[in-house]
Amino acid sequence: MKEFDISFPINHTPTEEELVSASARALGVAKAKVAFAKIVKRSLDARGEIVYRYRIAAASEGETVQEYRLPDYRNVSSSRPVIIVGGGPAGMFASLRLLMEGLKPVILERGKDVHSRKTDLALLNREGVVNPDSNYCFGEGGAGTFSDGKLFTRSNKRGDIREVLHQLVRFGADESILTDAHPHIGSDRLPEIVENIRKCIVEHGGEYHFGETVIDLQQVMDGTSDRWKVVCAGGNVYRAADVVLATGHSSREIYKMFDSKGWTLQAKGFAMGLRAEHPQSLINRIQYHGKYQPGMPAAEYSLVEQVEGRGVFSFCMCPGGILVPAVSSAGELVLNGMSGSGRSSRWANAGIVCSVEPEDVPEFDKYGPFGLMEFQKSVERAMFGFSYSLKAPGQRMMDFCRRKDSGNLPVSSYQPGVLNAPLYEMLPEFVYSRLRVAFSEFGRKMKGYYTNDALVLAVESRTSSPVRIPRDENTLNAAGLPGLYPCGEGSGYSGGIVSSAVDGILVAASIAG
Repeated sequence: MKEFDISFPINHTPTEEELVSASARALGVAKAKVAFAKIVKRSLDARGEIVYRYRIAAASEGETVQEYRLPDYRNVSSSRPVIIVGGGPAGMFASLRLLMEGLKPVILERGKDVHSRKTDLALLNREGVVNPDSNYCFGEGGAGTFSDGKLFTRSNKRGDIREVLHQLVRFGADESILTDAHPHIGSDRLPEIVENIRKCIVEHGGEYHFGETVIDLQQVMDGTSDRWKVVCAGGNVYRAADVVLATGHSSREIYKMFDSKGWTLQAKGFAMGLRAEHPQSLINRIQYHGKYQPGMPAAEYSLVEQVEGRGVFSFCMCPGGILVPAVSSAGELVLNGMSGSGRSSRWANAGIVCSVEPEDVPEFDKYGPFGLMEFQKSVERAMFGFSYSLKAPGQRMMDFCRRKDSGNLPVSSYQPGVLNAPLYEMLPEFVYSRLRVAFSEFGRKMKGYYTNDALVLAVESRTSSPVRIPRDENTLNAAGLPGLYPCGEGSGYSGGIVSSAVDGILVAASIAG
């Protein structure tokens, strides 16, 4: 097997004949001797002539070719149960791996199924009604269901991401995610995929229980094989030897419950900042160097700068996307971005955030492991307090950096609305000072990015969990708690759909031994 690179114009998809011809040249054999030729990676290159660059895997006759294949799911109706707390990416992919291993996943999700969840999101956007159990953070599929479905990750060293991507294709994602350098699914297609995953789990003997908010985890000492009892708010109790805690980065009640029992928690650095929204046409013009043509993919960007010893970077960039209120409780204001599979809106948005560590907010040390979480909450509440609604405080980008009132604001995709606000005064000073330097530097890297045609809105603060639940690096058990497995974003071990899914797979494999 040999891999090599070729390129084609952006508006041309290579034919099988072209792949075979290129493979024959790379292998040094006649076309008739090429037994295997397949695209394994595709990336867009706009540095000069705009082209797609393809990585091709090829083999000649007689060579052994081993393609990736998913294991089969098993019927687990009568198998040993494993309780999964949370139905987001970590919980779903832990459950799918358990099916492969012959163990029965029992998923407890505090929110609603994905279709009912859409109704609550509509009320949230139109009327500002927050359902604390069904919103952009909680519900079937977790926070990733309505956030574009970006599948790019740098966590390859932690596990084989092919299992995640092939599972998604099996349940309805386009096969292009297997080869695209920056794959995504789209928030319009993810709900169906999430539902298909649930149906598969149930058909093979697993269980789903919606509306089950876990309020207590109790160690069982009655001599049975069950090590854990999981108590839900409605009174239902579930027992199992193993519990996977995959609750997501906004399940603050779980941290409080841990602390009340004297179990170990740690403060964990996270990132906070703004959502920056540009006209997509501007980002296209910058990234394609003025060569953008209809039919080309909506341009995206990735930016990073070191300022005052902290990283400032773009996060969850949504080309052709919209802004949404990612709140999980009344009295707070948090923003996030999402986009459909076509990335067809006239806006581009991204979080522009800076790293926050415990030493940045010493006044919150009194909260112990909850110091950064309480800091996060205080900023979210302050942003809500500007208007006591989900209307977002916003400014034009250059005005924000110059500490200048904006007056009128550009039209935004954010449905609840935007209010002119002095964000340079409202954000913590150390966050503001780093952002203002970074925006100027980003303008040097992307000519035209730093502009008053761009809108910045507050606050982007749910980049990752500000609390970690420590676990043994070999068994993946919570520290001193055999059979309890902290997992995914909520426990501080991942960030994003793919890395959370990979962590769920690792935990399930550990449980299966």
